[in-house]
Amino acid sequence: MPAPSASGRVEVNASPAQVYALVSDPGVLAELSDEYTGYRWLGGASGPAVGVRFRGSNKNGFRRWSTLSTVTDADEGTRFAFDVRSFGQPVARWQYDIAQDGDVCVVTERTWERRSRWFRTVSSFATGVWRRDESNQASIDETLRRLKAKVER
Repeated sequence: MPAPSASGRVEVNASPAQVYALVSDPGVLAELSDEYTGYRWLGGASGPAVGVRFRGSNKNGFRRWSTLSTVTDADEGTRFAFDVRSFGQPVARWQYDIAQDGDVCVVTERTWERRSRWFRTVSSFATGVWRRDESNQASIDETLRRLKAKVER
């Protein structure tokens, strides 16, 4: 797999199971994010499992859009990841890796931009985000900061 387009890591005082329970819940991820605001499980799903899909809601200012995500990894305590599509086009992969390191748990969040050049232009108009990699990096930094605060509360 190529290098991620944005990534970050944080050490938290929690177990891998506690962290996994948070990052594998799309509702909690919506609490931690600025752009991603909510979700709805699809196809009768009620929790994370490989192959399960969810509809994500997003906003940036007055702009609103939705995405379709498919869970690709649901390894409890280790990794949660999903692929995102919009209008049938690949958008991104988001991945959370969790590892115990001594007394702390290390959480690494990564994303891989997967939009084609033409779809990147179209989606920039729709979302108002023209520098997606920079925006995703800022989002990861903030999400991890909020995750640490939430889990250590």
